[in-house]
Amino acid sequence: MYVVELSLKLSPMPIAVQRKELTEAQSLYATVKQALEGMGPRVLELTCEKEADKKVSLLTSELVAVQMYEKSASAGSAKRPGFSFDG
Repeated sequence: MYVVELSLKLSPMPIAVQRKELTEAQSLYATVKQALEGMGPRVLELTCEKEADKKVSLLTSELVAVQMYEKSASAGSAKRPGFSFDG
């Protein structure tokens, strides 16, 4: 399972979207990154793989950062989001 996490201006809680496949997570990450690089406000709609009716739309001018990481089933071997010196 892979998580694409979006940080928003003036919001302490990020928006996280999960994808089962790495290629799907990478595609979503690339889409969000392109929205960050774009000029002017734009609406970005994110959907849930599990529940097709579950959606969220946000204004890309409110995006600050996007990150992608692998979510592991076992807590001991979970990769932490962000960057660290620990392997």
